[in-house]
Amino acid sequence: MVALGATLAMVLGTAAVAGAQGSGDKESLEASDVGVTSTEIRIAVIADVDNPFQAGLFKGPSDAVPAWAKWMNTHGGLAGREVKVDFIDSKLNADETRNAIIKACSEDFAIVGTSALFVNNTDDLVGCVDSAGAATGLPDFPVVTTEPEHQCSPVSHSINPPTLDCATKDQHPQTYRTGTGPTRYYLKRFGDLHGAYLYPSDLRAAKNSQVPLFTAEQQQGITADVDADVSALAPQSVYTAIIQQMKDAGSTFGRSGLGSASTVSFRKEAKLQGLNGVKVWECSQQCYSDSLLEQGGADVEGQFVDLQIVPFEEAGSNKMLASYLKSVGKDKADGFGAQAWAAAIYFRDAVNEVVKGGGNNALTRARVLKAADGINGFTAEGMIGKVDVGKRIPSSCYAIVQVKNAKFVRVTPAKKASFNCDPKNSVTLKLDLSK
Repeated sequence: MVALGATLAMVLGTAAVAGAQGSGDKESLEASDVGVTSTEIRIAVIADVDNPFQAGLFKGPSDAVPAWAKWMNTHGGLAGREVKVDFIDSKLNADETRNAIIKACSEDFAIVGTSALFVNNTDDLVGCVDSAGAATGLPDFPVVTTEPEHQCSPVSHSINPPTLDCATKDQHPQTYRTGTGPTRYYLKRFGDLHGAYLYPSDLRAAKNSQVPLFTAEQQQGITADVDADVSALAPQSVYTAIIQQMKDAGSTFGRSGLGSASTVSFRKEAKLQGLNGVKVWECSQQCYSDSLLEQGGADVEGQFVDLQIVPFEEAGSNKMLASYLKSVGKDKADGFGAQAWAAAIYFRDAVNEVVKGGGNNALTRARVLKAADGINGFTAEGMIGKVDVGKRIPSSCYAIVQVKNAKFVRVTPAKKASFNCDPKNSVTLKLDLSK
């Protein structure tokens, strides 16, 4: 991860604030909705951090959003006001999550960078009343959405749109859309691949979030020798039987859909048992962190990680990424945090659109929600692959890095700060995953 000088951040920040001031930069500021006073805009970041399954699970977003607010305030804030952030720990608990939403509804203008797995009741989110008493809903700009209720919430605009086509949520089967770009790359490069797929078993919604992707990979040609449900609390010994099955099948592929700790245990057990024929060990965003390198050491050498963000090592090629890394600090940066920063930029753009049309005092939850629906082809100024967040369509873009000599190194596409966004990367499939 690269630390750049302050000049890039200042230039970028100045440009961002110029848009934020808009036509209303000379008007007398007034309170305009919940969380918006004459001097500040208060937002919340709700994330599972303190929990019994994986310490600091989504600490990245809880660090990123306050860092983004500080960055914005250094250059003038939003809508002529200072941005303040309330961090609420949802603790991987349904009751804590609901209480967090209720608290944010009463005190904050919006939720940004939401990273909570137990948003399984959206009544308080969708029914949240504004300062006029209308059930406008609480604008939500999440990173992680696992529960169908959260994925299909009309007030939520996830930087990672759900694979579920919400128009089919109550049908049997439902329609899912997912990207298979990395799968196409691996098959083209390595030929015949088959192996193990590990699903998270602690939460049904978490498992179901992996099923469309894993099913699509298998339909594309990376067939399954082993399908296993694994708890996030599982010790390395749980992986012993899985690795033995892979050895018996001559597996050439392995992927865990759990957190990076699972991939570390998976790889360590493979090395312990002498499983040497695997050509592709695959993981997604959750493995793009220093913890994978530190905990895995030499055992995770060669690990592939597919991303929808510009790798941190290429910050010199993208100003917005450089601003994130400088603001949050390289020791706190991770893949989820980078996406939370991108979610905050999406929120910024929605606010700017409201201000552009009606001035700084036009800022209301209803107008921000309407503006958010109209933002398409979003890239967070090149920091992430192009995605239609407004229409909630998953991105076809990807980049792949690989662990080489304890560092993440770009594999494809070759050009720095670029993504493969071939429309052929996206597939549609029918699955019945409803309760």
